[in-house]
Amino acid sequence: MKNLTILFLLITSVAFAQEKNFLDRPYLETSGQVDTLVMPDRIYLSILLKESDSKGKKDIGNLEILMNQRLKALSIDTKKDLTLQDLGSNFQKYFLKGQEVLKSKAYFLLVRDAVTAGKVIATLEEAGISNIMLYRTEYSKEKELKLYLKAKAVKNAKQQADILAGAVQQKVGKALHITDTTVGILSSLQGRVAGLNIRGAASISQTPEPIDIDFEKIKYEMSVSVKFSLE
Repeated sequence: MKNLTILFLLITSVAFAQEKNFLDRPYLETSGQVDTLVMPDRIYLSILLKESDSKGKKDIGNLEILMNQRLKALSIDTKKDLTLQDLGSNFQKYFLKGQEVLKSKAYFLLVRDAVTAGKVIATLEEAGISNIMLYRTEYSKEKELKLYLKAKAVKNAKQQADILAGAVQQKVGKALHITDTTVGILSSLQGRVAGLNIRGAASISQTPEPIDIDFEKIKYEMSVSVKFSLE
């Protein structure tokens, strides 16, 4: 145990010395920022089935069948892209009326573009299912995009360093230290859309015409701080 403690102290001392050594060398610190806008390609709609909202007070089972039929008619894979919001959602609310129990059931539906989202809203509204809200939007290649933007931010920092060093007749050497300084990238909702909050039965139209929806693009911002040696 004593030997391990000594080894740990030696490693710590070496690491500290290395950091101190590079800070003792002439260096230039610059930052790089980059941002971009992308259209979301994963759009989650929240669909609430309520017996009390449906035309003729259809029961939950019939509403589910009707919803599945309408979604499949739009070539949506309901087994893959339609999920219950939680395990207790099939008894999410109770409304006792004599011997009748009026229930509600909540779903998430994943679509991949605004055109399909508009078609879903229109066809479900025509069927009397109109409690539909935007839950969130995402970009499926977010991880790859972030890495690309961070690399681009480092290149921007290098360009700035070259200009600054050139102003004092010096050259920039290797990068000594790189820090990702990105903060507060995205909110939980991420992309947004205006007016996508449709509640109440048969409030739009009696014909399932596609609804024109325009989603806001998702903004990604990346920033880095880089220390370069000066030669």
